[in-house]
Amino acid sequence: MIREIVTIDEDLCNGCGECVPSCAEGAIQIIDGKARLVGDRLCDGLGACLGHCPQGAIKIERREAAAFDEAAAQRHVVSLNAHIGQPKPGNGRPTSVPATKNPAGPVHAGCPSSRFARFERSPSTANGGQAAGATPCCDARGTAQASELVHWPVQLRLLPPNAPVLHGARLLVAADCVPVAYAGFHSELLRDHAVVIACPKLDDPDGYVEKLAEMIRSNDLAEIMVARMEVPCCGGILQMVLAARQIAESNVPINDVIVSTRGEIMARQEILADSTGSGCSTSGCCPSVRS
Repeated sequence: MIREIVTIDEDLCNGCGECVPSCAEGAIQIIDGKARLVGDRLCDGLGACLGHCPQGAIKIERREAAAFDEAAAQRHVVSLNAHIGQPKPGNGRPTSVPATKNPAGPVHAGCPSSRFARFERSPSTANGGQAAGATPCCDARGTAQASELVHWPVQLRLLPPNAPVLHGARLLVAADCVPVAYAGFHSELLRDHAVVIACPKLDDPDGYVEKLAEMIRSNDLAEIMVARMEVPCCGGILQMVLAARQIAESNVPINDVIVSTRGEIMARQEILADSTGSGCSTSGCCPSVRS
């Protein structure tokens, strides 16, 4: 059918993600550093996203497109909400939000804000103390510890490959379960790192390999730390990073940290690239490892 539908000019789009939370149907996602319409049938064509693009890259056009499928859009939103930990609605509809007397704006049930933000750590935080206004946690000794997070968003699918925080950074690529399992995540792994998190079992590994490769190519990363669980499926996150390094033809060092399901670090190892940046330095399954 011929109908109105969103179109995105990739040449104008800078991947900022401002448009993503404005789409209640979750039809726009950041993929390979650009905003993309993930499915014609998810777009209602009403253009709620138009005013949220600072680059003017989003327009409405009339073209041949599948009819808007509200039920499919609702299922898509539920899937996004489940992945990021929002409550699952029991009847398959987007999560409802109680009305307020003075709402700040239209309520949407899509992905929460993916607007990039960078946080400056105070000197006390940089030395392991607590920043003003920070929410502390406590270690086994009851000592308050501050968050080491220095940017937002953290989901690999949401962080643009050209985000300023990545330039020359030490990048932590963590499996979703690691921060839950390992108590020392902030103080021992996240500190002084940019971070992205993903699940190699539930997410799309192919799209992530390309996105990681673009991050490596574009940012002259100092190193990559992979933090993963001991369970077999979690090894996929290391394979994604290794494949991305090979595609990017990079020699960036990769440090692999394995966490047990009991929350203990089982192993640490460095995986070197060969002189061309393609794979490990010798044949076999990552034999170029330093414990």
